[in-house]
This record gives sequence, structure tokens and C-alpha cells, in this order.
Amino acid sequence: MLPRDVISTGSLILRPPLVGDAEAIARMCADPVTARFMPLLPVPYAPEHARDHLQGAAARWDGGGAEFAITESDRVVGLVWARPPDQWGVAELGFLVAPWARGKNVAGTAARAVSDWLFDQGVRRVELQAEVENVASLRVAYKAGFREEGRRRDAVRLRDGRWTDLVTFGRLAGDAVDGAEPYLPFFDGGELGDGVVRLAPLTVGDAGDYHRMLTDPSVAAYFMGTPGTLEDDERRCRYTGYWWVSGQRVELAIRDAGSAAFAGHLQLTQVVPALGQAMIGYSLLPEFRGRGFMTRAVGLLLEWAFARTPLRRVVAGTEAGNTASHGVLERAGFQREGLQRELFPKGDGTWADDVQWALLRPRS
Repeated sequence: MLPRDVISTGSLILRPPLVGDAEAIARMCADPVTARFMPLLPVPYAPEHARDHLQGAAARWDGGGAEFAITESDRVVGLVWARPPDQWGVAELGFLVAPWARGKNVAGTAARAVSDWLFDQGVRRVELQAEVENVASLRVAYKAGFREEGRRRDAVRLRDGRWTDLVTFGRLAGDAVDGAEPYLPFFDGGELGDGVVRLAPLTVGDAGDYHRMLTDPSVAAYFMGTPGTLEDDERRCRYTGYWWVSGQRVELAIRDAGSAAFAGHLQLTQVVPALGQAMIGYSLLPEFRGRGFMTRAVGLLLEWAFARTPLRRVVAGTEAGNTASHGVLERAGFQREGLQRELFPKGDGTWADDVQWALLRPRS
């Protein structure tokens, strides 16, 4: 049995839930964001559901698990819980933060503190799962010292009937928690812009326009591989937040600043921290060409990359005949570094040469 302890961490006090917490729990669980990412919660969430939850919390303690109310200045700001450790000393962690306390690292602080407490009780390993679209929970896992260990495909069914993937994390008692800043931080304010174009994370709402762009013959002619279905592209767009927060890649929608219309796609991919290198790629809808959109978009992304990330080198590869793409890179300051013969497969069975480009971080 785990002891009913009180944990102090920073400005937070974690304690077993009390009957008086029911109102705060009801307000937390009635929040639309909470309901979106916790599909088993009743909707609408009523006060009696909060009272049932408190009875379940007491039962969790009696059954060998734990549940804490996260409080700050005597106000409930969230919940964090652990399932009973199994026969191998493995416990699974979960958490919930109130809408009025989000963006303050409440969950990250609490998850780390409860994990440390579990290790002190003899637990050997703590696990955590987060939906691939739940960027806030993914950030919590990384901040709390968990290491990503894989993905479970179509593991959970959502309220709308759609199946979704879970990202799995684990933390061992001996793992170091370095607290390092993310390699690819999110944009300040959520986007970049210059009054003509805007760069914002690619979302599932962009999937239709993204799919239309990739299937346009002038884009498909230079696309690596076979364009996917609309369903494939929707799934891809659901992953963009996870890819970014995990440091794997940045996937952006290019928008007309005036109308907010989707104009194209821009990415930083193949991120190699050991080399300080990433690859840039881009595509534009035909109706937005000839207006300097891509040159502006690439310039904004490069300025951010060299100012806000450790990247020191950005590379690109373009098919030898793609003169429009060459022009974008030249205007951005890239230099040609070489030619790889017959690298790109073409739909007619032939192979095209790849022109290699690179841009180095400006020297101060």
C-alpha cells in the first residue's frame, strides 16, 4: 500500500482529495478541452459525477494506488494519480489540470514530483501515455523526465468514433531529468508573419487544402513518393504537434496574411541535433505563385531557426529541373554544394539528379 502522504513541490501542495474538492473537480471535468482528451468522462459532467470520482479516489488508495489533488494557495488546480504498482514494480501515471491553471507548468511539476515519490516508495518504473494530438500532455511528459518509448496505433476510441494513437513514455528510478529547453521551441505567439504571409502549425483543418496541393500535377511532379489519400493526409496533420514537441520536425501552413487562406506548406525535417542540421522543404498552391510568398516564408522560418534553435546548418535537395525551387533557395542565401546523380525516382521509372544546397548560421 502506498502511504497517504502530502507532497510539497515549489508552490504546489499535493494531498489526497477531500470532499470539499467536488466543486472544483466538477468544473475541471466540465471543461471542453478536458472532455476532448478524456473520452471516458461523462458529458455533461454533473456534480454527482465529481462525488463519484471522490469515492473512486478513495478506492484507488485502498486498492494500492494513489490520487492527489494538486493545490496552489489552497486552491485545487488539478489532479494526478497512479495505478497500483504491478508485480514488476511498474506504475502508470495520469493527470488533469484545471483550465484556470494551464500554461503554468502545473502538470509537469506535479508529474515529476509524484514520480519521484513513487520511486521513494520502491516503484521501479513509471509509465505515462498521451494521445498523439494532446500536445500539452506530451510536453508534460518531456518536462517531467519521461523518455518516449513508442506509439500504440489506434489504441483509444474518441467520442466521435475515430480511433487515435497513443505515445508511450517511461521513466526509471535512475533516469536523469535534465530540464533542458526543447530543441525546437514553439513560435512565440503561435505563429510568424511579416504582414504578407503567416506561418502557423499545420492542423487537421488544413488537410483538404494540403491534399489538393500535393495532388496538383505541378507539385506532384516533384513530390517524393506517391501522394496519399485525403485520409492519409488528415492523419499526417494530426501528428504535426507531436513531431514538433518531440523535436523531430516542424510542419507549417503558409497563409495569406490578409485572408488567412492556405497557400502552401513549409517544413524543417531530418533534424540531427548532433550535427546542428535540418532539411527544409516546401510546396505552394498554383494560385499563390508569382507573389513572393515562398521566398518570404522561407526567410521567416530561417530567421527563427537561427535565432531560437541550436541549428547551425540548413540543407535542401531539389530536382535538377526544378528551377522555381532553385530560385527560392538562391534568394534565401543558400549555396549549391553538389550534385547526386539519379537520386530521385520518377513516376515513369526514370531517375532524376538531386542538386544539394546549404545555408550556414550567420556569423556574428
